[in-house]
Amino acid sequence: MSKVSVIGAGNVGATAVYYIAEKNIDEIVMVDVVEGLPQSKAIDFLHAAPLRRYNATIIGTNDYADIADSDVVVLTAGIPRKPGMDRMDLLKTNVGIAKTAAQAIARYAPNAVTVVVSNPLDVISMVVLREGGFALKRVVGMAGILDATRFRYFIASKLNVLPSDVMAMVLGGHGDTMVPLPRYTSVGGFPLTELMPAAEIEQLVQRTRSGGAEIVNYLKKGSAYYAPGASAAKMVEAIVNDEKRLCAASAYLRGEYGHSDIFLGVPVLLGRNGVEKIVELDLLPNEQRELDQSAAAVREGVVTLESFYSPG
Repeated sequence: MSKVSVIGAGNVGATAVYYIAEKNIDEIVMVDVVEGLPQSKAIDFLHAAPLRRYNATIIGTNDYADIADSDVVVLTAGIPRKPGMDRMDLLKTNVGIAKTAAQAIARYAPNAVTVVVSNPLDVISMVVLREGGFALKRVVGMAGILDATRFRYFIASKLNVLPSDVMAMVLGGHGDTMVPLPRYTSVGGFPLTELMPAAEIEQLVQRTRSGGAEIVNYLKKGSAYYAPGASAAKMVEAIVNDEKRLCAASAYLRGEYGHSDIFLGVPVLLGRNGVEKIVELDLLPNEQRELDQSAAAVREGVVTLESFYSPG
């Protein structure tokens, strides 16, 4: 029996529940502070079950106690970005929400792996770790898969190939300083650098970095949720099924890639225990330099966090 709980029944949380239901999970709990919101969406998902061919038990609730004994908890609660708003502008509001959620996870599902989706993701992951007192490997941020899937789509569209045939690696913080790695990106097994001129690759790298902002600018209110929801569901599947999936995710570093005491997007082996292993790639000097710059941006967020944050 597998149980997954999603905290937050907004667009990202609800979309994640929908995709998770199609992963053959036994029980899904959706928690939100708004009365009636998770309950209504849970019922709606159940009505779709005969058409979408899933058989999960889906419960909507306003009570954190219902997440008890979850294998995985996905944290999506928080306010979304608005046009012109940097991810760090979200910090103070979303830190408060994350503190409450982390304390509830620690109380009711202390052995769960927590997948953080709320922004600013790398900093919120730090809050969850501190508030919950969890093992380092059991808190992991979602960003790497989302950033990589955007990069994969842009490449596939440019080359007119099947998107699933593109494999990509994107490191760094979840934001404008992320580090797509063309050298570790392939199409049908062939290196991307052999299939596309450097100038075109750089254009796609830049579009990947601004992919989330592009959607925010169109929406005016709110941010992306289909791709983030699908990315979170992919991580849940890897953890519940102990897939040992190699992918990029935001993990707590203790010296890897030259950085410590921050969450940063790096290649990880994802399994039942969360981050089973951090894989260190042999980066070229320019790649390491970009990763260092991204880490510096994340650390600025942590410094901002320290200016107002008090545990408990």
